[in-house]
Amino acid sequence: MVLLIVPAVVAIFAPWIMPHDPAAIDPSQALIPPLPFEGSDPAHPLGTDNLGRDMLSRLIDGSRISLLVGVLGVVLAGTIGLVAGLLAGYYGRFVDAVIMRLVDALLAIPGILLILVILGVVKPGLTTLVVVLGLTNWVVYARQIRAEVLEIRERLFVEAAKNFGVSHTRILLRHITPNVMPTFIVLSTLSVATIIITESSLSFLGLGVQPPDVSWGLMLTSGRDYITNAWWLSTLPGLAIAGTVLGILLLGDWLRDTLDPRLGV
Repeated sequence: MVLLIVPAVVAIFAPWIMPHDPAAIDPSQALIPPLPFEGSDPAHPLGTDNLGRDMLSRLIDGSRISLLVGVLGVVLAGTIGLVAGLLAGYYGRFVDAVIMRLVDALLAIPGILLILVILGVVKPGLTTLVVVLGLTNWVVYARQIRAEVLEIRERLFVEAAKNFGVSHTRILLRHITPNVMPTFIVLSTLSVATIIITESSLSFLGLGVQPPDVSWGLMLTSGRDYITNAWWLSTLPGLAIAGTVLGILLLGDWLRDTLDPRLGV
C-alpha cells in the first residue's frame, strides 16, 4: 500500500509539491548529480537532466501521466472486456462464437506488435495512447469473465430467476455481474501494472507520450545517452516504474486471496 499510496498522492498533488517548473531549462545547471554525491545542489536533491531541468519535479510531473494512462487504459479495457465477457458467457451460441473468434484473432497477434503498428499509422499522443492500450487489452477481461459466467449461469439462483420471468438484462446486472466483480477487480489491478509498463516501453521508443508532456518512460529514453556519466537520468524513473508496478502486483495478489475464499481452502 505504501508503494502505491506515495505515487498516487504525489500525482494528485503534483502542481502544489513540485519545487521547480519541470519544463524550465537552465543549461548552467545541467547534469547536477543527486544528493549526497559530489557536486550536488540542495536546490535539486535528485539532480538535474542534460538541459538543467529539475529531476524531482519531472518525476513528480511524470507520475501524473504514467498513472493516468494506466488507470484510464484499464477503465476502457475493463469496460469493453466486462461487457463482451458477460454477453459471450450468458447468451452463448452465435454471440459467443463471434466475440471469442475476435478475441482469438487479437490474441494471435503479439500485443506490443499490434500497438506499434497502430501507433505507427496514427499520430502518437496521450489520448491516442490511452485508446490504443484500452482497445488492445480488453481481450484478457473477456476470456476470464466469459469463463466465470459460463459457470455462474448454471447455478440455481440464476435458474430460479429465469423461472420467475426475470429479464435477461436484470439477470446479467443483478445476479451475474456482482459475482464476477472480484475477478474483474483483480484483473483490473494487475492490468494497471501491465499498461504502465507498456506505456513506458512505447514512450521509450518514441511512440508514447510526446514532449512537452512528461512520463517516466519518456524520461528513461531521454537519459539513455547519458547512462555512463549521468546514471540518475534513467535510474530514477526506472526505480519509480519498478516500485509502482511492484506495489500494484502485490496489491493484486492480496486482492485475489481476499476476494476469492476458495484459494484458502
